[in-house]
Amino acid sequence: MDEFDIVAGAITSRRSVRGFLPDPVSVELISKILATASYAPSGSNIQPWNVHVVMGPKRDELSRLLLDAHRQKLPEAREYEYYPVQWRSPYIERRRATGWGLYETLGIQKGDRQASAAQHGRNYAFFGAPVVLVFAIDKDLRQGSWLDYGMFLQNIMVSARGCGLHTCPQAAIANYPGIVKRLLGIGDDQTVICAISMGYEDSSCPANQFRPPRIDLDEFVVFHS
Repeated sequence: MDEFDIVAGAITSRRSVRGFLPDPVSVELISKILATASYAPSGSNIQPWNVHVVMGPKRDELSRLLLDAHRQKLPEAREYEYYPVQWRSPYIERRRATGWGLYETLGIQKGDRQASAAQHGRNYAFFGAPVVLVFAIDKDLRQGSWLDYGMFLQNIMVSARGCGLHTCPQAAIANYPGIVKRLLGIGDDQTVICAISMGYEDSSCPANQFRPPRIDLDEFVVFHS
């Protein structure tokens, strides 16, 4: 296997796993992954990432607080807009295909709000993952630093695959930034971006059988010569 195949294998085997085993992940392994990911490029090398590694009782407390907010239907207070304010084609069709594809895999019927809410709530249980990485960025940094952050996040997920782990990036945690900030001591001068749940895949979990499709190359690439 050549170097490209090794890298490509880590990238193409990365997916959002929604069912993890409780097996612990060592601090040493997490540190190795984060140190590797920190080689992501950033404009003028400012390295805008702030990472909170949440495990053990603190992870359980964070999950409990977020689940309580979700079940009580507390107002969400996201500090930034992740999705378009107005959906349009082709993005709305791709979103629906992914959402209903997952729900069909899980046997959740359209209109079953109770089951849908329960599945959404699993975000706040971190799908059973023993490790949760929470990411924040200084509020005065601009779009370029958010681009840098995306490359850092991808490095984490690909590095995790190289170590036999799986991940699930989760924007849902940003719905309740106040809870996250209070528990983890994150200042109001920072924005909670997202989380990544990390651990070993539970291959028996039905949700992990779903594979969202990828669009063909000719749908997003134009070659110029």
